[in-house]
Amino acid sequence: MRKTLTQAIGLLILVMGIFVSLSMAQQTPKVGIVNSQDILEKSSEGKKIISRLQDADKQNQAVIAKLDADIQGLQTKLSTQRLTLTEEAVMQYTTDLDKKQTERKRKAEDAYASMQEMTNKQFKRLQDELIPIITQLGKEKGIDIILDLQKCGAIYINPLIDLTQDVIKRYDASKAAGK
Repeated sequence: MRKTLTQAIGLLILVMGIFVSLSMAQQTPKVGIVNSQDILEKSSEGKKIISRLQDADKQNQAVIAKLDADIQGLQTKLSTQRLTLTEEAVMQYTTDLDKKQTERKRKAEDAYASMQEMTNKQFKRLQDELIPIITQLGKEKGIDIILDLQKCGAIYINPLIDLTQDVIKRYDASKAAGK
């Protein structure tokens, strides 16, 4: 019995030794974060992208506003002059109004689709340019995983692991060097 107890204690010590050595061998992974929204809003290229998107949206809105004004003008003419217009003229105004409303609807749908496509292309290009910079920064700092603060849903982040400003500096420098 004593021999069995000694063997069990020896085995227990051996297992504990293995667990201790394994736990010492495994390090806690180093984590970093970036805030993609900050990169978009604060980097020089991100600001250019936002500006291009805003300009395209303004142009689209101007076209739609012009169509809205045309529609409003036709509606006003039709309602104020209905009693004095011939039946044929009323039908013509009604047809023109329907065409303008259809045109406006199509322009709005086309503008929306165009903006979505432009936004996706611009953000994809930005992401493709940022990934190598973030990867290199992670390797240099010995970071095992870098999360995007906008997508991870974190409630608290230690500011010491935030790499956003470093990414913005390197990205701006890479764009300046590329000119």
